[in-house]
Amino acid sequence: MAIVKKRLGDLLVENGLISPAQLQEALEEQRKTKRRLGDLLLSQGYITEQQLIEVLEFQLGIPHVSLFKYNIDPAITGIIPESMAKRHQVLPFMKEGGKLMVAMADPLDYFAIEDLRMTTGFRIEPAISTREELQRAIARHYGMKDSMSQMMVELPSQEEFEETEITDEASPIVRLVNQMIQQAVQLRASDIHIDPGENNLSIRYRIDGALKTERMIPKQMQGFITARIKIMARLNIAERRLPQDGRIKMQFEYKMIDIRVSTLPTMHGEKIVLRLLDLTSGVKSLDNLGFNERNVEAFRAMIERPYGILLITGPTGSGKTTTLYSALNHLNRENVNIITVEDPVEYQLEGINQVHVNSAVGLTFAAGLRSILRQDPNIVMVGEIRDTETAEIAVRASLTGHLVLSTLHTNDAVSTIFRLRDMGVEPYLIASSLLGVVSQRLVRRICSECRETYRPTEQESILLRNYGLHKDTLHRGKGCGHCNSTGYRGRIAIHEVMTIDDRMRALIASSASAEELRRSALENGMIQLMEDGIVKVSEGITTLQEVMRESVAH
Repeated sequence: MAIVKKRLGDLLVENGLISPAQLQEALEEQRKTKRRLGDLLLSQGYITEQQLIEVLEFQLGIPHVSLFKYNIDPAITGIIPESMAKRHQVLPFMKEGGKLMVAMADPLDYFAIEDLRMTTGFRIEPAISTREELQRAIARHYGMKDSMSQMMVELPSQEEFEETEITDEASPIVRLVNQMIQQAVQLRASDIHIDPGENNLSIRYRIDGALKTERMIPKQMQGFITARIKIMARLNIAERRLPQDGRIKMQFEYKMIDIRVSTLPTMHGEKIVLRLLDLTSGVKSLDNLGFNERNVEAFRAMIERPYGILLITGPTGSGKTTTLYSALNHLNRENVNIITVEDPVEYQLEGINQVHVNSAVGLTFAAGLRSILRQDPNIVMVGEIRDTETAEIAVRASLTGHLVLSTLHTNDAVSTIFRLRDMGVEPYLIASSLLGVVSQRLVRRICSECRETYRPTEQESILLRNYGLHKDTLHRGKGCGHCNSTGYRGRIAIHEVMTIDDRMRALIASSASAEELRRSALENGMIQLMEDGIVKVSEGITTLQEVMRESVAH
């Protein structure tokens, strides 16, 4: 295909997608930042990626490729070096004689095309792919291949080991760990698990709540990778018998990433888990937490009360901390004193005093909470109520004019009352202090790029009818490059919001049964987890399988 020499900016102006003034503004920004013009126009919201693809495909005849559909031979990716593929954001996917077909984020980057031609000796045939799919494909097909190959050649023995091997930015060990983290960020992973086995080391990424093995690494690399991560997290590299916790901050593609590091000694060496937090994503507003209209109103009313205790419940990884931070952000004003005690502090909020628990020096949740109450707070957030002492102090603080927000591990909203009772809090104190309980889970969203309709099965129809819903069609994702062929992309919360009214207070004080409390809560308008999930299924947001898995499994 003959490449028509046309500049991207001119093409977009000709098609009326951007104005000449917008192009000029983007070009000035490009001169300052050296970023690609297409990336700048997308980040500024002047065009969408779909508009860009359509212009290039229909105006210039440049084909659009879905890379996940291709089973790409490693020999083809080997034609273009990893460093060049990442620098130009390109991936070779097919070869015909002297012609190499290359997927590009910007197929009008003639400098890149010429560079590829000179390096490979092939005639370059460009195709366009979405930036995200291209990044995923580059990460999948190249990943850490070059660094691993170099590392295996240059790998020193334990006797010859020098500290520069894990501190010098140019060393293969350092590059390998950096690439592992960068790949996780590109794939939107929330956690990286480095699991030692008897004969190898497995690297697993948790994406949208599901763990998936990304690659296996030779066992002899284990010690060096562990040492490098410990150096980055400022941990003791000589201590291998005790668990350690640390933190890393990294910048990647204009994003600041905060990484919590946890090590755990196992039979085959230290297991490491890295929790990734994107600090540039910010704290969500209450309207973006997935609450339905009735629940968001009830939640807003509870957090705007002057005193009392509000609890967010659910298993680990159900988004409780995100909901708490959103509530604090909503309440954060100049005329209120907000203090938190957390383990650890996940996001730093401007204008809020955040205390990090440190059990080693005696700063527990209970000790921190006691100190906080002497600091004249209006609102107190306790990261988690873990013991009787913390529960009692939190409840009593809420009765003395403070709004207390915290989390607890319970299966649903009603069982929270019994959990507090089991922790030794008197029923009359629970009745007097508790404003409400939010129980939540995270379910995966259907991928918007490959969403399709289907007719529900008889069993699914019966389940929907049980909740008063009659649907002829439901939605699911068929799998594409955007969602890594899972059919899901991103997650949304389902909620159960229980407000404590006078009738509920009387029932709690009289030690009523769970069934009586649940009946009263439902009569008061509480929507149960399953029901909230099924409404989101009927709206095409998630699937019945996801809702059943999260609301029944717990």
